[in-house]
Amino acid sequence: MSAADKPNMDYLARHGRVGLVRTVPDGMKPGSDVANLAALGYDPKLCYSGRAPLEAASIGIALQPDDIAIRCNLVTLDGTGDYERLTMRDYCAGGISTQEAGVLVDYLQQNLGGDCFDFHVGKSYRHCLIWNTDRNDLGILTEPHNILDMPIAEYLPDCDEINELMRKSYEILKDHPVNIGRIERGLAPANSIWLWGGGRQKQLMSFREKYQMDGAMISAVDLLNGIAILTGMEVIRVEGATGYIDTNFEGKAAAALDALHGGKDFVYLHLEAPDECGHRAEYQKKLRSIEMIDKIVLSRLLDGLDGTDYRILIMPDHATPLELRTHTDEPVPYLIYSSSDKEDSGVDCFDEDSALASGVYQENAAVMIRKMIEWEN
Repeated sequence: MSAADKPNMDYLARHGRVGLVRTVPDGMKPGSDVANLAALGYDPKLCYSGRAPLEAASIGIALQPDDIAIRCNLVTLDGTGDYERLTMRDYCAGGISTQEAGVLVDYLQQNLGGDCFDFHVGKSYRHCLIWNTDRNDLGILTEPHNILDMPIAEYLPDCDEINELMRKSYEILKDHPVNIGRIERGLAPANSIWLWGGGRQKQLMSFREKYQMDGAMISAVDLLNGIAILTGMEVIRVEGATGYIDTNFEGKAAAALDALHGGKDFVYLHLEAPDECGHRAEYQKKLRSIEMIDKIVLSRLLDGLDGTDYRILIMPDHATPLELRTHTDEPVPYLIYSSSDKEDSGVDCFDEDSALASGVYQENAAVMIRKMIEWEN
């Protein structure tokens, strides 16, 4: 963040409140599911049951009591020989399009679905498997973005049924016409599924009951939209929103302003590009994505809200360091700004170092929205 040119964030930081906040509670994995629940004020230790049940809600799947939802990535495995000798080359199959992915997921359903397993199409490489079972312990399911360029052998699931599905998917997908075409075009094939993030659905208190406000969610990611659906927030779909640096930044900003001017009290505007670039170790694109958020999204929001009384909280859900290419659980910087009560924060810019230098530390991210709403220290 210190390398990025982001004058709007820096201005808000100088005239707002800046600090560090812990978005991932002790003992929990630093995932977007855990961190975004906390950022919305829901204690993950009480209401978290896995990532996939949240995504299933966004896809429109009504889970039954005996259903377990499991995140189903389309990935690129590389190598020769038996399945366990392969390497995780790409956790997102080159950012495969939803159109191509849908063909592959439907093909998986035709060949592996039915009985107790059902495959559901999501977006891009992110999809969902529903397993109707009385089993509760799925064993250790490893996130594919945590094992990039590593042999998969020691990360294969302990659960025999899930392990077998993944192995069969490779045999079914590796020679599929969609993947042959992708290879011919120099693209990464989506030649296997990788299953992780499983759990059963838990009830969440509605956003209106929790905050006495009408809220809306703007995100390209099923996980975030699923949280919104389960908490009764309006999900606003923006055409061209991808969750990557090619997303429709302008459209997202316009949708947020339309929602706020149209009567919504609160908008959660989620921008995934810096995280995806972190996973892919794309330094220049990560830098550019932060600058685009500032120049395209934040500038439009500030112009569109000029003359009104508003508050804004800017906060990553978690860190995704380029050198690690995965999530970490260290505290992240935040800023809160009130248009009607500008303050002197004592910092010159918004980044990790300035947040640390502020000396302000919040142990629990679940309090951040209330701090913004109530404008309390």
